[in-house]
Amino acid sequence: MTDIYLEIGAKKVFACAYDWPGWCRVGKGEEAALEALMEYVPRYRVIAERAGLPFEPDAFTVVERAPGGTTTDFGAPSAIPGIDARPVDAATAERDTLLIRASWEVLDEVAAGSPEELRKGPRGGGRDRDKMVAHVVEAERSYARKIGVRHRPFAIEDHAARAAMRDEIIEVLGKPSDGSPQAPGGWPARYAARRIAWHVIDHIWEMEDRRI
Repeated sequence: MTDIYLEIGAKKVFACAYDWPGWCRVGKGEEAALEALMEYVPRYRVIAERAGLPFEPDAFTVVERAPGGTTTDFGAPSAIPGIDARPVDAATAERDTLLIRASWEVLDEVAAGSPEELRKGPRGGGRDRDKMVAHVVEAERSYARKIGVRHRPFAIEDHAARAAMRDEIIEVLGKPSDGSPQAPGGWPARYAARRIAWHVIDHIWEMEDRRI
């Protein structure tokens, strides 16, 4: 069985795979969210295979329903489920970080194969390629503070600074933990891994879908 938790907002629901960071989809209700999650199995398999992990999910089991909020309805997962307070062993931590690194690698490849100008959304919105990549990296800098990793702003061209920050993120999330937040007022390790991977992967798929 594949453990899923649901983050339930007033207008939208996220279905997130507990053990597959980044495999998380939204819908206008529980059934729609679960259907969307299943539809993205082939696309998430690209990430899992890059991480060297077999990915053949079976029937979903909803293990928790967590209340969402305005961020949920805006279109981003934000609720920390209670199950993320469970201790994290070394094997789980290593697995999560393999998937995060895989998402970064795939994003780099998709960006390299995409035009700078991306197709606009139905209302003319959406970032172009370089701004999208810069947004992902800046968001990671913000997320990193939630696990005690702090870096000053840096230019998107500063690959050394980006690599240093990401190495520190992996160093923190790659260690066993007791399930408590990794920094005061911050996030537990499993939620951090899932949120970081989701943001990268969500933009991978957006970039792929918006190629002109």
